[in-house]
Amino acid sequence: MKTKGNKIWTIIQHEYMIKLKSRGFLLGTILAPLGIVLVYGIIIAVAIFSQGETSKKIAILDYTGEIGNELVARDSSKFFITNKSENELNQEILDKTLDGYLVLNKDFIQTGEANVYTSGGGGLGFITSIEKNAEDIIVNKRLNEIGADKSIIELVNRGVSITTKKVTEQGTKDDYSEVLAMLGYVLGFMIYGLMFTYGSFVMRGVIEEKANRIIEVIASSARPFEIMFGKVVGIGAIGLTQVLFWIIILIILFAAGGSIATMFISGTDVSSMSGMANEQVSQNQIINFFNNFSISPWVIIAFIFYFLSGYFIYSSLFAAVGSAVDQEQDASQLSMPVTLPILIPIMFIPNVMSNPDGMISTVLSLIPFFTPILMIARIAASEVPFWQISLSIVLVIATFLACLWFASKIYRVGILMYGKKPTFKDIVKWFKLD
Repeated sequence: MKTKGNKIWTIIQHEYMIKLKSRGFLLGTILAPLGIVLVYGIIIAVAIFSQGETSKKIAILDYTGEIGNELVARDSSKFFITNKSENELNQEILDKTLDGYLVLNKDFIQTGEANVYTSGGGGLGFITSIEKNAEDIIVNKRLNEIGADKSIIELVNRGVSITTKKVTEQGTKDDYSEVLAMLGYVLGFMIYGLMFTYGSFVMRGVIEEKANRIIEVIASSARPFEIMFGKVVGIGAIGLTQVLFWIIILIILFAAGGSIATMFISGTDVSSMSGMANEQVSQNQIINFFNNFSISPWVIIAFIFYFLSGYFIYSSLFAAVGSAVDQEQDASQLSMPVTLPILIPIMFIPNVMSNPDGMISTVLSLIPFFTPILMIARIAASEVPFWQISLSIVLVIATFLACLWFASKIYRVGILMYGKKPTFKDIVKWFKLD
């Protein structure tokens, strides 16, 4: 006769092998990282190559006699000089033969104020293109008018470039604060997606077994708690397998990052492609980034722990929801209290990334239901005090045990209930049963 431990282990193996052999798991494990790289690559490329871009062509009605020509000289693909009246230009806009026109009054250099007339809209790139080009010209004109020396004008146009350095016992090194903040953002979203995905797997699995009456057969040889715990751990093991595979891929990509960057950008003027004259990005800087940037092993360990802790908290609750209904459509209302705590920390990630060591970030990241997403974001982006990490570990483990206890009481009753869609009042009654 099987012991309790053997029964749980059998269920864990069953759940793990079924998911491991599924086509969805194999495709998701391989294609997901490729998809993430592709999506973020496209987003970054579009952001770099299209910053300030606009497809609109703007006529310039120039009463200054000089600014308009300089704007056209800067970008003749966007601007052209016109001598038509404003009434004629307005009619062309109404006839859809002109995107818009810019009026530069005689006092434009002094006031810096101008009007653009369009049929409406145009996008941020449209306004940014005009403001950026006009501002650069005006600054130089104003400096020339007060007789500023050419060296002063060059100094003003040089701009500002700030590089952060991290002080360590081994000396100073590049900090990559912005990259680490983005990494925290990405890791937080990954844990959100993984918790939601695998938690839903648990819920759907319970509903399917209950709907097909398979659970009645299983319940004849194992207790409801053993079934639920085995299912949660088995699917969690699949999630861990997938995460470990992705981590290995990530390590390989970063190890080969310098070589890949050299291959793709060799002979390419990155700064000229981006159109950012004051933000020179050299090939060597990109290559050096891949060669020098590294992710701390503690971040990887923390990511695995917070993924598992978050998964176990929410999957046990999802299992309870699945046990209470007969079909997936009925689960939406009952699952709302479970999904809401997963969604809330996503809304706070931008605030946490802007000030990861602030009071609000600290407090939010120590709320157990928010911890998996927000704490990993903070750990990736900043030096989180050890006591905060330790406290978060204790809190999430205690929360998991409490959720497991709560879910098991719902599961043992709900898994054998059929025919009636339960309410929250019914679930409270099930929980109170001895």
